[in-house]
Amino acid sequence: MIRFVFRLLSLWSLVVAVAAAVMDSIETVAASGLVMTSLGSAWAEISPSSLFAAEELLRDKLPPFLSVPFREWLLPQPAFGVFLILALLFWMIGYRKPNPAGRFAA
Repeated sequence: MIRFVFRLLSLWSLVVAVAAAVMDSIETVAASGLVMTSLGSAWAEISPSSLFAAEELLRDKLPPFLSVPFREWLLPQPAFGVFLILALLFWMIGYRKPNPAGRFAA
């Protein structure tokens, strides 16, 4: 059951990454220059209240050496890259090694 949840999270992250990459590629063609939307700006466009709540939660509950990298390192990263990495991590957690004896082994 847990592997299924991680595989589902991986699929969801991959879908979001592809959507962000498609949006960035459309904007790149329209602007005739490279455009990569940061995670912070994409999050602020979609749901500014949840971004503010997450920053406030991290600032209040975590020490500064953990909350500052979130604001200064993670949020400026390209959104599609962050979600691709999340998809890979969730897939690796939910991966099940194949049986070395084969599918129909006793």
